[in-house]
Amino acid sequence: SFHVRTEGGRWSHDADRSVTSASVVKAMLMAAYLNEPGVRRRELAPADLRLLRPMIRRSDNAAASRVRDIVGNDALARLAARAGMTRFATHALWGLSRITARDQTRLWLRFERFVAHRHRDTAMRLLRAIVPRQRWGVGRVRLPPGWQLHFKGGWGSGRGLVDHQVALLRRGDERLALAILTTGSPSHAYAKQTLRGVAERLLRKLSG
Repeated sequence: SFHVRTEGGRWSHDADRSVTSASVVKAMLMAAYLNEPGVRRRELAPADLRLLRPMIRRSDNAAASRVRDIVGNDALARLAARAGMTRFATHALWGLSRITARDQTRLWLRFERFVAHRHRDTAMRLLRAIVPRQRWGVGRVRLPPGWQLHFKGGWGSGRGLVDHQVALLRRGDERLALAILTTGSPSHAYAKQTLRGVAERLLRKLSG
């Protein structure tokens, strides 16, 4: 399933299909953490960044579990409500939270609006800095000059059962949010090629 959202248009296939989030939910965990009352109004300390950097840049699961234990599922539910997400559901295991492609683009089109103002630059910088070994799919799409990519991937056990990517592309005032959610691929390598192929087709008119 996929959903593309701009300020003026929507394009989708099976966009309300509910699937487990895997690590896609880590972007929501980051936003919820940066919105915490004890975090939102102060400068980030090294301890904060030791949680957020590995969780986003290299998808560290232990860091994600610590962040979720700090913010709780209620903070994720509040974030989803603010973003207008209608089908998001939390789970005791954060990777089993339920998402849809349509809901994810609701969040990602204006992602920074849902992050405490003083921490927006940090959040967007981390979503641009995914480590090279995890920059598959949309991360391999050649974008026209001027476009900046922020994204987060999610995959299960590395067998292709769950492989997702959600992204925001920005160029000046232009924005495009993209969510591609795949399940049941025969392998992780197959799923990565699927993500790239779908992303290339959905983004091929960016230059226009």
